[in-house]
Amino acid sequence: MIIKKSPEEIERIARAGVIQAATLDLMERSIRPGVRTAELDRIAERFIRSHGAVPTFKGYRGFPGSICASPNAMVVHGIPGPYRLSDGDIISIDIGVTLDGWVADAARTFAVGAVDRSARNLMAGTREALDSGVQMCLAGNRVGDVSRAIQRTAERAGLGVIRQLVGHGVGRDMHEDPQVPNYGRPGKGPKLEEGMVIAVEPMLTAGRPAVRAGSDGWAIFSQDGSLAAHYEFTVAITADGPRILTPWYLPPRERATDWQRRDGTSEQHAREHERESRGSEPGEPSEPSTPGLAASIG
Repeated sequence: MIIKKSPEEIERIARAGVIQAATLDLMERSIRPGVRTAELDRIAERFIRSHGAVPTFKGYRGFPGSICASPNAMVVHGIPGPYRLSDGDIISIDIGVTLDGWVADAARTFAVGAVDRSARNLMAGTREALDSGVQMCLAGNRVGDVSRAIQRTAERAGLGVIRQLVGHGVGRDMHEDPQVPNYGRPGKGPKLEEGMVIAVEPMLTAGRPAVRAGSDGWAIFSQDGSLAAHYEFTVAITADGPRILTPWYLPPRERATDWQRRDGTSEQHAREHERESRGSEPGEPSEPSTPGLAASIG
């Protein structure tokens, strides 16, 4: 069942989205050669909790991390642990933030140092596919219109469109209806209506689209070992068009939601975020996490 949200409820998701976007900013500043993914997880969890929110992923169906950290050929659901980033890696960071019972979910893929042309093409093409999908998030369109826009952009860039992993509705729960595939036919699927909130998230490879499950029961890899990328926004369908509720593409001071504009906390949040980002230095990594059971998150 698709659960539509009121304007007030969308605003609550947007509040979580501001924290979510700031956490991705912090990840960008923290990612460098030599950093372990367990340390990125620790930094993210501390930041999320310091803003009165909780990391959505932690404990979800037994998942042990606060973020999903998926390097190179790992597409999604990477458990943070002892892996050290190396120059030339790419890494997808997927983060869910729950604030006052409302979830915001988004992801970005980051370059670690200098990456090769194939990685740059993959990242640029996946980001462009995300933007193409969001542009079709209009009341009256159908999910298939979003899916087809993503697929067309991805395939034009020569990228593999993974069939087994999809976007989803977002709200009180991290995974709600409808599913939002990254391939499809225009004019098909559920109709997009004002008040719907969905996660649009192309997950693409630089090679073929087939994937395999990792031995820990969580991680998903490209089957041919090619690099993978993952970009995601939480998007509200509104009368004025798509509204991105996880605005990591904007500078922090431009991310104010209506509640922040009213009470003036936008500037305060931006200052806190900038201080936290400047002050974050990788420390000793935490212990490697215990693998959980197979599930879909993010």
